[in-house]
Amino acid sequence: MRGQRRVWVAAGVLGAAIVAAGLWGIGGRQDAPRAAAQPAGIPVTLARVAHEDLTQNIDGVGTVTSLHSVLVRPQVEGLLTALLVEEGQMVEKGQLLATIDDRAIAAALEQAEATRQSNQAQLRIVEQDLQRYRTLSQRGSISRQILEQTEAEAARLRGTLRGNQATIEAERVRLSYTRITSPVAGRVGIRNVDVGNLLRTNDSSGLFTVTQMSPISVVFALPQETLPRLQPLLGGAAPVVAHSRDGGELLGEGHLNSIDNQVASSTGTIRARAVFDNPDGKLWPGQFVTVDLRAGVLRNGLVLDSRAVRRGLDGAYVFRIEEGKAQKVPVRIVQEVEGRSLIEGLAAGDEVVLDGHSRLTPGARVEIQGDAQALARRSQP
Repeated sequence: MRGQRRVWVAAGVLGAAIVAAGLWGIGGRQDAPRAAAQPAGIPVTLARVAHEDLTQNIDGVGTVTSLHSVLVRPQVEGLLTALLVEEGQMVEKGQLLATIDDRAIAAALEQAEATRQSNQAQLRIVEQDLQRYRTLSQRGSISRQILEQTEAEAARLRGTLRGNQATIEAERVRLSYTRITSPVAGRVGIRNVDVGNLLRTNDSSGLFTVTQMSPISVVFALPQETLPRLQPLLGGAAPVVAHSRDGGELLGEGHLNSIDNQVASSTGTIRARAVFDNPDGKLWPGQFVTVDLRAGVLRNGLVLDSRAVRRGLDGAYVFRIEEGKAQKVPVRIVQEVEGRSLIEGLAAGDEVVLDGHSRLTPGARVEIQGDAQALARRSQP
C-alpha cells in the first residue's frame, strides 16, 4: 500500500509539471507577437519647415581686375635721364614719372621755327610786290602774266608756312614725349629699365606699369542658369561682397556693374563684373576671390535647417515623420544660405528628421528625442 501511494504522488507531480509547462508555452506564444509588433523606435530629433524671408545669394569665384592698367612705354627714342618715382609708389594722373634726353628734339624744334620765320619774311615781300602789281595792272603798266606769277608765289609761300607750322607742332609733341607723365592715378609696378639706358619705341617691355587700385573690379563666372536672375539686377546696383579665396576674410563690398554679352559655349558660364571702391587696397589685381552676389530677398519661402537634407543618387530628400514613421520625401533645394535651405516639395509645419539619419529607412518607426517644438525653433534663424 505504501508503494502504491508513492507511485500516485509521483504521477500527480509529473502531471502538474506538464500542465504548468503547457500554460507557460501558451502565454509565451501570446506575448511574443505583442513584443514583435512593437519594436523599439529609432531615436531621432526633428526640425520643422517654416515660412521665412530669405536673402537670395549667387556665389562664384572671380579674379580681381584693374579698371585701368597702363604699360608706360617711350614714344620717342632717347637716353633715359631720370626716374622720378619709386616702385610701388602711388601716383596721381598727370604726375611726372620720368624724363628722356630732349636736346635733339629741342634743336629740331628751333630749326623748324627758324624756317617758318624765313618763309614769313619772303611772304611779306611777295605780298608787297603783289599789291603794287595789282595797281600797275589796273593802269596797264605791266602784263597780266607778271601779276599771276606773283599771286602764285604768294599762295605757295602761304602753303609752305602752313607746313612749317605743322612741323613745329609735331616737334612740340615729340618734345612733350620726353617728359613721361602718368596717364592714370594708381600704383607703380616693378621697373624694367634703369637711368642711363637708351629707350626705343619698339621696346615691348616698357618702363613699368601704372595700375589703378581704386575703384577696382572683380570679374567672375556664373552658371548660365543664373542669367534670368542676373538680368533684372543690371542698373540697380545689386550688392556684391568679396572674400578671400578660402571664404574667410572680407575684402570689400561693391555692386554689380555689367554682365558679358554672350555665354561661353565651352563652359556654359557667363562672366560678370562687379566694381569695388577698395579704399583700403585689400583687393589686388590678379587676386583670386570668392564672390557673393545678393540677388534680392525671397519673401515667405519654405526654409529648413540644411542638416535635415540628405543627398542620394536620385537627388536631395528628407525623412518626414508621419504617424511616428519616417517617410522619404524628395525635395528640390533652391538655395542654401548660412546653414538654411530654401526648398520645394514640403509644406509649412512638416516635421522632418534633423539628426539620426544613419539607421533610418522608409517606413521605419522613430522615437522622438527632446522637445520637437524647441528643435523647430532652433532650426530657424
